[in-house]
Amino acid sequence: MINLDNFAKPSVAVDLAIMTVMGGDLHVLLVDRPENDVAGWAMPGGFVHIDEALEDSVERVLREKVGTKPVHFEQLATYGALGRDPRGRVISIVYLALCPSEVLSEANLAKISVDWVGEVGGPAAVQMKGVRLDLAFDHAEILGDVIKRLRGKLDYSPIGFALLPDRFTLREVQEVHEAILGKPLKKPPFRRKLLDRGMIVPTGEFETGGAYRPAELYEVKSKEL
Repeated sequence: MINLDNFAKPSVAVDLAIMTVMGGDLHVLLVDRPENDVAGWAMPGGFVHIDEALEDSVERVLREKVGTKPVHFEQLATYGALGRDPRGRVISIVYLALCPSEVLSEANLAKISVDWVGEVGGPAAVQMKGVRLDLAFDHAEILGDVIKRLRGKLDYSPIGFALLPDRFTLREVQEVHEAILGKPLKKPPFRRKLLDRGMIVPTGEFETGGAYRPAELYEVKSKEL
């Protein structure tokens, strides 16, 4: 039997790309790291405890950063490049976490964008209150992968609906799609395609409080993302 004590043990962490759509733009929740550690803005995360399953680590970080409100999360990828963390050998398992904007505080939300179209890939740019941020570690590259994953799944899965409340208007669905794709969509063909796919169903209820004719509210037919 191999003795595991003969092998160096890298640290294992989970990092969370906590995403939402606000004001028609894609945003990510960031934390301002302390000056006496690896300073700078980064995705929230934490080291995996020795007696903790990965999913429990993710839920712990979510509780600390978002609270107990339900958030859809899924594993994105594992990042283990040498030198990605100046403190030592750290392998990070990154999870994509999606939630409606009302779940998050606006304080540390940063607008996120990429300069490529489609699903080409590349690092993301983030800005907070109009100021461009340099992210710690390899988080700019990771967030580029996040956008690539979102764009890739948007057309064949209901993943975009995780960014919306339980009941929503067609206008709100289009805003989410435009934020992820980074481009405007023509309303009639988008809505026709959306309804033809059968992913959402009308509730028979209408939004309230608007200055114009109230729009009908819809909900996702299946919660499976």
